[in-house]
Amino acid sequence: MKNIKLIEVRSEIGAGTRGASMGVDALKVACLNKQSDYFKRFNSTEVANLNYVLFDRNLFPFAKYIDSVLTVQKSIASTVKQTMEQDMFPLVLAGDHSNAAGTIAGIKAANRDKTLGVIWIDAHADSHSPYTTPSGNMHGMPLGIALNEDNLCCQINNPDPETLFFWNALKRIGGEGPKLKPEHLVYVMVRSTEEPENTLMREHSIKNYKYDEFNAKGPVQVGQEVLERLRDCDIIYVSFDVDSLDPKFSRGTGTPVAIGLTVTQAQELCYTLCQSPKVCCFEMVEINPMLDIKNTMAKNAFRILEAATEAILNQSELTENLG
Repeated sequence: MKNIKLIEVRSEIGAGTRGASMGVDALKVACLNKQSDYFKRFNSTEVANLNYVLFDRNLFPFAKYIDSVLTVQKSIASTVKQTMEQDMFPLVLAGDHSNAAGTIAGIKAANRDKTLGVIWIDAHADSHSPYTTPSGNMHGMPLGIALNEDNLCCQINNPDPETLFFWNALKRIGGEGPKLKPEHLVYVMVRSTEEPENTLMREHSIKNYKYDEFNAKGPVQVGQEVLERLRDCDIIYVSFDVDSLDPKFSRGTGTPVAIGLTVTQAQELCYTLCQSPKVCCFEMVEINPMLDIKNTMAKNAFRILEAATEAILNQSELTENLG
């Protein structure tokens, strides 16, 4: 059986809306209300956050609080790397989605010679850079960091040298060069993008399972197809942003987008994906109880988390049966 370790990341400095730092605790409240022992079953560790910097003036308009984001990302990467080197499965519960860049860096640092695939279940493509961002919020940049992609052909901003110093340092966490190749990235339910992101998706033929195709095929078939697309990858990381869900199930996230997954679809998708022995890390992000009523998003997210965890724990049995 997989030895899961929960990594709690309460950093929300990459988000544009406050409150995602409370997402982990909202999950714990949902767990308690369900009378589940989930958070007693697994060892956990917390990565230090720098959320107090949000009280300071931001100095980097095209990459907000990037100096502090860099510090947090280094800590996340180190924690994920150490967890994997101890032969444990890192299950990351994080605030905003910028934290995923640190997770990816940590996975690669622990698996330098292995090819990484990434499954990005999200309403957004999150592949901006300081050169292309319309908002400056760093939760729109984690894949730009992982892909080592400035996307200069779509440049709309002129970041200052200090911003670029920190940006380049972010891209070096976990080793020089890209941590991920575009052909090893698959999107699910991405439906709110800007032109620079669309350009990257077109240029690199990055697959995105949109609403109509997803509904026609169903979560199990889509999950199987995604895994087949990443068959050349040695290891796979699944990143689940709760804004992949349709807002009618809850608006408890910073950037909700209409026409998304149902909770049941998300459960079945994450279960199908996480059954694969190649999946080495699962992350859930962007739960914001400040924007919610009766902790609905966390309750729904906890159901999805339980499904993913069950599949992760079943990986060992599948591997043994295959052997």
